[in-house]
Amino acid sequence: MASEPRTGELLGRLGLPVPVRELAGQRWDGIVVGAGHNGLTCAAYLARHGWRVLVLEARDRVGGACTARERWPGIRVSPCAYLVGLLHPRVVTDLKLRERGLDWVIPDAGLFVPFDDGESVMLWDDPERCEAEIRRLSPPDVAGWRAFGEVKRRLRDALRPDGDGDLWLSDPPTREEIERRLRGDREALGLLFDWSMVEYVSRYLKDERLRSAYLGQGVIGTNASPHDPGTASIHFHHQSGRLDGVAGAWAYVRGGMGMVSFLLCDAARDEGAVVATGVPVGRIVPGQGVVLECGTRIDAGTVVSNADPRTTLKLLGSEAEPSWQAQVESIPMTGCTVKLNLVLSALPNFRAWPGCDGPHHRGQINTPLGVEEWDRAYRAARAGGVPERLWTELYIQTVHDPSVAPPGLHTMSVFAQYVPYRFAQGTWDERRDEVGRLAIDSIARHCTNLPEAVVDLEVLGPPDIEREVGLSGGHIFHGECLPGWMWDRRLAYRTPMPGLYLCGAGTYPGGSVIGVNGRNAALAVLADHGA
Repeated sequence: MASEPRTGELLGRLGLPVPVRELAGQRWDGIVVGAGHNGLTCAAYLARHGWRVLVLEARDRVGGACTARERWPGIRVSPCAYLVGLLHPRVVTDLKLRERGLDWVIPDAGLFVPFDDGESVMLWDDPERCEAEIRRLSPPDVAGWRAFGEVKRRLRDALRPDGDGDLWLSDPPTREEIERRLRGDREALGLLFDWSMVEYVSRYLKDERLRSAYLGQGVIGTNASPHDPGTASIHFHHQSGRLDGVAGAWAYVRGGMGMVSFLLCDAARDEGAVVATGVPVGRIVPGQGVVLECGTRIDAGTVVSNADPRTTLKLLGSEAEPSWQAQVESIPMTGCTVKLNLVLSALPNFRAWPGCDGPHHRGQINTPLGVEEWDRAYRAARAGGVPERLWTELYIQTVHDPSVAPPGLHTMSVFAQYVPYRFAQGTWDERRDEVGRLAIDSIARHCTNLPEAVVDLEVLGPPDIEREVGLSGGHIFHGECLPGWMWDRRLAYRTPMPGLYLCGAGTYPGGSVIGVNGRNAALAVLADHGA
């Protein structure tokens, strides 16, 4: 192991290992632009194969959207990524992340959803407990709920079985290849390519409350209504992983989500990669290297961009190949989510399940919208306004990891939709507080102690995410993950520009904290160089 401080000890703020002129004085085999988790993964794989790799990050810390910072003294939060679920087991094993200290807690609480009528449902991760809860809420829906989950299981097992048969470890498959795997399973094909989330829940579930409990899972980070075709595939994407062998599981990372990126950075550095933060790249010169914003040129025959596709396009300027440029420009990349980080003096006390320390606080919590309310909310945001209320998903880190906040305080992250990137009237600076109040009010209608328990909060709209994290349009997945932009329709690791590759979430298999994008990109680079 290297003797230099571990990345987590510095909260990712590595700075310059040597002056820029010394970095420029070396010949690098490859430069990775951007130290997000996929870029760090790519660097680690390249370096372990003997490549001399330099990672350049414009911001002051590594991790991109999956990082950690002390927004308030002694309180550690991640600006965007909240849970781990799709991080690929192959990456975890290859880079020895568990041995390096990566640890997580898989809560059995699943998803808690309170309803306006005072009822609620606890969608436990344990199938037997969840089935009992469905039977309590809506006995006629038990058989439909089983079928609802069974189609996901068949699809996951066909496309993402354990081991080398996992399609995420291959080149992006065509629809024909996927259909061969599914062997005529029309339901699985509908879920993956065609169904709206409304259609999906309506096919299997009768109770309107139960339907509404699931609708938000079809539009996570997606600028679409759950009435829109293809949104059911968003739900499958987020349920397609296996964490510790548990299908569809999500977990809280001890020390916060930033530990994923920090340990990936340790892996890259221990393999010999050099990582520098606070070094913005001004231009990518394909086949030659990069030019920093300060004007310094650093040479490398291979450049791998972890930046989102639009940012990469800007860095290329006139060097961009026209057909590739047109493809990038065609990808919808306008965010519709607002993210809140809150400090609380007490956990939310839900009217449907009173108490401030219950099992429902240990999983995820959704405040739902009705079927038609979803469409009105989406249309309001598309028109540059805000809806009457927001769908929110809540994550409470401190119930699993008290170390991220001082005693007596809790951290709660809120992921909410829909908001506009630009308001028809006013700006985000003028209306940020209004949106924050709307999000809290949307939760508080189910609680007795909000907003009183809110000690402090941070509100990040799409332009804030764009500015602070570097995601064009504030889109958390580097572009839409609907079927029209997935599988072999996602951007390829190899670009038409000589020596330029992509490794970010805009590539296959898509967005979230996955790591396999970076791994696959590195393997493409190595293959092209005979390794």
